[in-house]
Amino acid sequence: MSQNKYVTNIANADGAVVAPGLSTSFGAAVTGNKMHFGYIHKARGTGSKPHIHKNEQFNYVMQGALMGEIDGVPFRAPPGHVIHIPANTVHSIIADPEEDEDVIFLVCKDTTVGVGEADPADGKRDGARYEEGFKPEKD
Repeated sequence: MSQNKYVTNIANADGAVVAPGLSTSFGAAVTGNKMHFGYIHKARGTGSKPHIHKNEQFNYVMQGALMGEIDGVPFRAPPGHVIHIPANTVHSIIADPEEDEDVIFLVCKDTTVGVGEADPADGKRDGARYEEGFKPEKD
């Protein structure tokens, strides 16, 4: 099947860390006039520190499970579940460390701001969130 300007193989596209200094999410996104759509990988036991962004967001879990808090409400979302994060709402999401696999999820955000534009809740962009035993060793 040929690719064109309307079709993107996002699962095999070159990716990048989505929000450096804030999250471990890695993947690629395409942007339209009103929406960002991304294919994202998050290693188990890792994720984002509490943060906020101006755009509304939906995450659809395809593999593994995401867990965390949205506006102080804890959640766990296995495959087939959609997570809704309202605009301007503090949240933190990690790949469930109890799962046997990393998380793959689809993300859809409005284009109010860029895909990775977010502000840490504590004002410090000083690193992602790592559960105990999942932080990479320093070189």
